[in-house]
Amino acid sequence: MITESFLLNKVYPYVSLIFLIVTLTFIALLLLRLLFNYTDPNPFGKVGRFSYKLKKHTDKFVYPAARLLAQFRIDTKLAPIITILITAVLSYFLLGIIRDTFFIIDVLATAIEQNNAKMLVGIVLYALIGLLILAIFIRFIGSWFVFTRNTFLGFIYRVTDPILLPVQKLIPPVGMFDLSAMIVLLLLGFLQGIIVRSMVFQ
Repeated sequence: MITESFLLNKVYPYVSLIFLIVTLTFIALLLLRLLFNYTDPNPFGKVGRFSYKLKKHTDKFVYPAARLLAQFRIDTKLAPIITILITAVLSYFLLGIIRDTFFIIDVLATAIEQNNAKMLVGIVLYALIGLLILAIFIRFIGSWFVFTRNTFLGFIYRVTDPILLPVQKLIPPVGMFDLSAMIVLLLLGFLQGIIVRSMVFQ
């Protein structure tokens, strides 16, 4: 039985709060950009200059969504909405990865302290699946960018191809977005839940 979860109970709440503040700030800036897209402020005024700077600094996040909308002949001014939705999904998974990391460290320490082999094997399996989830998460984000097979992202693709390619045959990517990655992430999360219930929480 896990006796104490220091990182999960003491540290994670503060980390998640900071993460939430950063995410909501980014979303607020994207909503402001969306507003500027349709109000078209005077470029020589203070609001116009701020709008230009905001657009310049958020272009790299919004441009992939704009390209996706352009493929379907949808107004690209709506791209910030797509970026906000993707940000929400990615934030959910990233926060889950952070929580899992703290959980793994806490349980690993408990398993070693109690000399519990079953718990130790269970948390190691859980951690290995967690690494695969992290790799798929990085791949999903990397689908927004150009990469070569000699880069770290290329390595991530080679590692995750065996599990993602069969799913991609059933669910092809939509534009630059690999929806199969989301399905695999959910399945891996379900597998982690089984391991936790059967080997960690005894």
